[in-house]
Amino acid sequence: MSAATVGLLAGMALGFAAYFGGFWAFLLVAFLGLVGLIIGLMLQGDLEPSDFTRSRDRQ
Repeated sequence: MSAATVGLLAGMALGFAAYFGGFWAFLLVAFLGLVGLIIGLMLQGDLEPSDFTRSRDRQ
C-alpha cells in the first residue's frame, strides 16, 4: 500500500470522525492514529524506544 493511499485513508477516517463526532472525536482519532503509527514503526524495526530519550552525554 503506498503512502498516498495510507494518507487518503487516514484523512477520510479523520473526516468521518470530525463530521459525525465533532472536534473531540477528531482529536481522539488523530491521537490514536499517532499511537498506532508509533507502535507499527516499533514493530517494523524503524523506531526504537531510545529514540524518544536524549543522551546525557554532550560531546
